[in-house]
Amino acid sequence: MTELARLKFYATQPHPCSYLPEEQATTLFLDPSQPMDAQLYASLSEVGFRRSGEHLYRPHCQHCTACIPARIPAADFLPNRQQKRIIKRNADLKVLKRRPAFTEEYYGLYMRYIEQRHADGDMYPPSRDQFSTFLVRDLPFSCFYEFRLQGRLLAVAVTDVLPNGLSAVYTFYDPDEERRSLGRYAILWQIAETARMGLHAVYLGYWIKNCRKMNYKTQYRPIELFVNQRWVALN
Repeated sequence: MTELARLKFYATQPHPCSYLPEEQATTLFLDPSQPMDAQLYASLSEVGFRRSGEHLYRPHCQHCTACIPARIPAADFLPNRQQKRIIKRNADLKVLKRRPAFTEEYYGLYMRYIEQRHADGDMYPPSRDQFSTFLVRDLPFSCFYEFRLQGRLLAVAVTDVLPNGLSAVYTFYDPDEERRSLGRYAILWQIAETARMGLHAVYLGYWIKNCRKMNYKTQYRPIELFVNQRWVALN
């Protein structure tokens, strides 16, 4: 924490919250001139920071503490019955690790995903520039995990590989493959990969109790939440 205390951070002006419409959000950003390496990123992830594009950020709202950082300790995770079915259902997929890049194949899948699953969100409508700015960053710790069925791309998990675990940045997938539960499978695969690599946890971003879109995160147990400056297990 001593090293972190020397860092500079900047707060945005209050703006409408993407998750709780009645709230105003403020975001704290790491000084963009600060070189971002995996160790610094890992240290900040331990106190609730996330990455978006080239920026590390954390909610810093004056009157709201609803956004709670969440992580899954990989070695302790036990899939439930439904999750075991999802794993079995996707056993025919091949996962390949790639460097982040813009391709028409990636963008076509991302565009269909946003248009069919998130047309009511702030990422709609999708664009090539948005995709590149958000996800295609030339960072040494970032990768695209491709999920393919006989060569056909079904999903991409944008993931940061850090000394303390995997940070699940974003996943987009074929909206027509609903039976596979590809979003959930991508998390299950990353948990297994984290354990295989001997790392501690999968960092899932923020959980918001009163946000329906965030409910899926607490289906993975055990899960830890960052509350009052420490990680605690959710009962």
